[in-house]
Amino acid sequence: MTERQDTPLGALPLQRRCPRCGDVLECSREQSALLACRCYSQLDEAVESVAEGRGRGASRGDKERGHWAAGRVGDIDFTGTSRTRGKFVRVHSSTDPVLIYQMLTEQWGLAPPHLVVALVGGDELAQMKPWLRDTVRKGLVKAAQSTGAWILTNGLRFGITKHLGQAVRDHSLASTSSKVKVVAIGIAPWNMIHNRDALLAAKPDQPAVVEPQDLPHGAVYSLDCNHSHFVLVEEDPQRPGATSEMRVKLLKHISLQRTGYGGAGSFEIPVLCLLVHGEPRILQRMYRGIGNAMPWLILAGSGGVADILVTLMNRGCWDMDSVQELLLDTFPSVHHSTDITNWTKLIQKILDNGHLLTVHDPEQESSELDTVILKALVKACKSQSQEAQDFLDELKLAVAWNRVDIAKSHIFNGDVEWTAGDLEEVMMDALVNDKPDFVRLFVDNGVCLGEFLTYGRLQELYCSVSEKSLLHLLLLKKHQEKQLLLKAARTPGPPHDHHKAEPGDRKARFTLHEVSKVLKDFLHDSCKGFYQKLPTEKTGKKAGRLFNNQKSLAELEERCEHPWRDLFLWAVLQNRQQMANYFWAMGPEAVAAALAGYKILKEMSGLESEAESARSMKEAKYEQFALDLFGECYSNSEDRAYALLVRRTRCWNQSTVLNLATEADAKCFFAHDGVQGFLTKIWWGAMTTDTAISKLVLSFFCPPLIWTNLIKFSDEELDSRGGGEEQYVELDSLDTEKALLLTDNDPLDSGGPPGGVEGQSSAAVWWRFLLRRWRRFWSAPVTVFLGNVIMYFAFLILFTYVLLLDFRPPPPAGPGAPEIMLYFWVFTLVLEELRQSFFTDEDMSILKKFKLYVEDNWNKCDMVAISLFIIGVSCRMVKDTYEAGRTVLALDFMVFTLRLIHIFAIHKQLGPKIIIVERMMKDVFFFLFFLSVWLIAYGVATQALLHPNDPRLDWVFRRVLYRPYLHIFGQIPLEEIDVARMPETNCTTVIEEIIMGTLPPCPNIYANWLVILLLVIFLLVTNVLLLNLLIAMFSYTFQVVQGNTDIFWKFQRYNLIVEYHSRPALAPPFIIISHCSQLLLSLVKRPEPKLEQLERELPAGLDQRLMTWETVQKENYLAKLERQHLESSEERLKSTSSKVQSLLKIVGGFKEQEKRMSSMETQVQYCGEVLSWIAECFSQSTLKCEREAPRVPSVKATGVTAVKAGASRDPPQNVSDKEIEPERREVKLGPSGYGANKRFPYIDQ
Repeated sequence: MTERQDTPLGALPLQRRCPRCGDVLECSREQSALLACRCYSQLDEAVESVAEGRGRGASRGDKERGHWAAGRVGDIDFTGTSRTRGKFVRVHSSTDPVLIYQMLTEQWGLAPPHLVVALVGGDELAQMKPWLRDTVRKGLVKAAQSTGAWILTNGLRFGITKHLGQAVRDHSLASTSSKVKVVAIGIAPWNMIHNRDALLAAKPDQPAVVEPQDLPHGAVYSLDCNHSHFVLVEEDPQRPGATSEMRVKLLKHISLQRTGYGGAGSFEIPVLCLLVHGEPRILQRMYRGIGNAMPWLILAGSGGVADILVTLMNRGCWDMDSVQELLLDTFPSVHHSTDITNWTKLIQKILDNGHLLTVHDPEQESSELDTVILKALVKACKSQSQEAQDFLDELKLAVAWNRVDIAKSHIFNGDVEWTAGDLEEVMMDALVNDKPDFVRLFVDNGVCLGEFLTYGRLQELYCSVSEKSLLHLLLLKKHQEKQLLLKAARTPGPPHDHHKAEPGDRKARFTLHEVSKVLKDFLHDSCKGFYQKLPTEKTGKKAGRLFNNQKSLAELEERCEHPWRDLFLWAVLQNRQQMANYFWAMGPEAVAAALAGYKILKEMSGLESEAESARSMKEAKYEQFALDLFGECYSNSEDRAYALLVRRTRCWNQSTVLNLATEADAKCFFAHDGVQGFLTKIWWGAMTTDTAISKLVLSFFCPPLIWTNLIKFSDEELDSRGGGEEQYVELDSLDTEKALLLTDNDPLDSGGPPGGVEGQSSAAVWWRFLLRRWRRFWSAPVTVFLGNVIMYFAFLILFTYVLLLDFRPPPPAGPGAPEIMLYFWVFTLVLEELRQSFFTDEDMSILKKFKLYVEDNWNKCDMVAISLFIIGVSCRMVKDTYEAGRTVLALDFMVFTLRLIHIFAIHKQLGPKIIIVERMMKDVFFFLFFLSVWLIAYGVATQALLHPNDPRLDWVFRRVLYRPYLHIFGQIPLEEIDVARMPETNCTTVIEEIIMGTLPPCPNIYANWLVILLLVIFLLVTNVLLLNLLIAMFSYTFQVVQGNTDIFWKFQRYNLIVEYHSRPALAPPFIIISHCSQLLLSLVKRPEPKLEQLERELPAGLDQRLMTWETVQKENYLAKLERQHLESSEERLKSTSSKVQSLLKIVGGFKEQEKRMSSMETQVQYCGEVLSWIAECFSQSTLKCEREAPRVPSVKATGVTAVKAGASRDPPQNVSDKEIEPERREVKLGPSGYGANKRFPYIDQ
């Protein structure tokens, strides 16, 4: 390859006219540089920057050469086409390809490609075969579009380039993605461009106007308007073919650059040359490309050089004569023997690098072109090395193209031994770019997430989220809040650099601190402590880093404690459901994780502004996953499933599954039979769940019946064993496991002597029995509920008695003893509400506790009732407001009575009806809006017609609002409306008398018929239209809610059971005794044993067994899902199609076998002819052998020439020398023949 000369045009003339300004430029022979012209100072900034890209401080001569090398940069305006604008640059053939690449990427703003396909040949095809045109239009452009590729052509509007440009245009119009674009770049010789003077005539700040034309085959062609960028090469007349050299150099430079979806430097840009047809002059360019280790894809059946190479590759063995014969047959117009010899040698050198050649026959193969391209790149790499590091670029390319099938079949096929360290970079790429199939593939092939995922990598994953995603907005908000807190907490003084806010054009670098804040907003206490462990700081600058929470470098290198959970949260927060599903399937504590994912997506769907993203979040199936998986566990073992609900998890901050389900508001999960069965068990406490209500009520009013057999206790069999958990040392027994799962750690069961029951006296055993039964009966939630219901009815009876019979005057005459007792009763209710709101076990602020308390509607009702009671009592103590106090207390009694509805929520029949009534109340409010509009319209109109001058406001409101409302229910006073029915009474029209109330106002009888007409219309609309609308709304609400009332009721039932499970055993007003005892217990910090039923800390061995059991059930559930998926009609159709494709491949393999047999026959024929020639030579020599030559056997062969008779020792006597000589020349092979130098190189062993 000729070296680039210093002169811009090789041997430039002494004078040359500048194409921009017309000045004559003198050329220095010594320096080969052009002198400056008047347009030198007005160069385009793009040209100047490209020239300066070769280094600062360049000499004036270098700048002048850079000016001439860049020549002309501008825009092209194609008239009469849809593409109106393109860019072009005119360069010299010796221009450095670095400048051209910088021009494309930096000045013109093209993103670095992930693939470069150079289209070689096909320019001479004026008429293309339909399948070839479809391959270019559908295959090549589609493959390029799926990867974001550059396609390099000659850019001329002729031959295959024209069809390619049309395909690029069609795909660009049909594409909806702005990220992945196909860029068609034309590299054409300057002297082959039609109307090239128009490019030079345009001013530098204006585009050149070019009209594309379809010109016949000749010396010049028009530029293709569907190409977006053009590099126009001015060739030296003494160096033809310089444009091809420019293409080879540019492709070589591009192949050395690195790019990637995950960031700069991910993998080298793959470059592939696609050979279509091709004239013999293509061979020189092809040989240069192969010299640069550039893979080539040959399109079989396209004709020209491509078919010659395919034919020779299929033969496997050939000689120079056969190659020359193929060249002459393919190109009959070629007659120069020197050219044919040179082409033959080039073909031999090209075929010696068979690992860089791949043949694709679109008519015989069904593979997509992008698959073939990737296979060609992998083949070129595999032939050079078997080391894993050498395959990383191809693997990264497969990740970028998302072709996991090729990665499985060609890279992870067992030929290369991969280590976990080799796959770390591609694993990060697959995670960042949402390639779950590749993540699964890498994990299956050696990546251990426990070693791979560090806190630093996890932080990088969160930093790589898309700026348009909701997660980025949430993290940015937390980041800005942290910066404000840092600014407020920073001590006075000059600001530190590391606390400066990021510029607007820089992406904020998030830390795990922001992630923990976002998670806490969604999961609350279930994620408390995530990513918040700070390095200990003993310096005096702690105030400056108070809210930074940035992990130290050493901590960032630590491995994540729960990698599957961390990646699951990362995927869920980005709404990458397929990725999150895989992490959920691989991670532990699957039920809890599914509920956490459901909670996050449910919260994010309310924040998402895009409707499509919000819909996909709502359609996530994590609640169904949790429900189905728990159902699988429940069907396997009820006791273990119950323990799974209350077990304190390791990955979710000691939260239980029930807590996570409550946070997520997973009503369907609570409606599961297993959860309801567990709640029923909790509801009845230690008593059996089949205890009759009558027995419970009887024992409630007659406590001695507790110690009889009237009520049975389910855990007495376990209690009789005594001794607590020390005896359950061996965990292999199912009875032992069941005992550990069901024990509630009652202190009365484990507080006896060490000798157990046998070591105690009968009196002690009897007292323990009495105390245990007494405690278990009265502490059961059902008993607590029964006591509260009974006492609440007693409270309402007392309230009624006070209001109706014993509401005494203000002090000192009152209040009486019953009223004082009522005050004390309400005081105990207030204490209980304060305990529920502020004195809970959750570790959170008082404000947040109050917020959670207010979220419950029944708690709001309690607050209203207590507030009204306090107001009423305060008013009744003062003489002036005594009646107001009575009124407020009367209203307060209504509120306390309505509170009874909550008590009935536990009933299976009444509970769902309460939900329906609640929904109907919302419908009533909407109905009242329509009703009020029509009612006010009618009331104001009738008031204005009947009583236009009545100044009394109370009567105005009565006639405008109250009287029309009574009309709806049939109370129509016609004597006040109809003139015919008005009685003869004294009335007045004097305003003073009306105000004094001496006489009623006289109605206005003018247009009284209009009042009657309005009444008829009002009754028609309200009684017929609006009331029927209300009934229809109620019917629709009933139908919609009826199907889900059972689910809502079961969720309400759970809340009610948890409420009464946490309540003291005594009901108000005796509950104050329980409050005092709880206060004393909290002072001595004694734990409350009642919580053990809803939150259990299992022993380490049993906890591990339970987690393993849950994992096994999860695998069974996933296997069941997989079977259902495979048995679906769609999958069966895919399986059938795959089998048909496999059968077609097998049938297609017969043709390959036929080719191999034909090649072997040719080689055998060649060996036979050589042996015949050797035998003939021996027969004509003087050498003799003692034994006779072997006889030629009779062979029936097809396609194989039999060994001639001349193979015997003596030549045939009847054949002359003239006849023998041509035969010798026919089988003679020259020393440079391919078959002589390299025997059988292409036989598939």
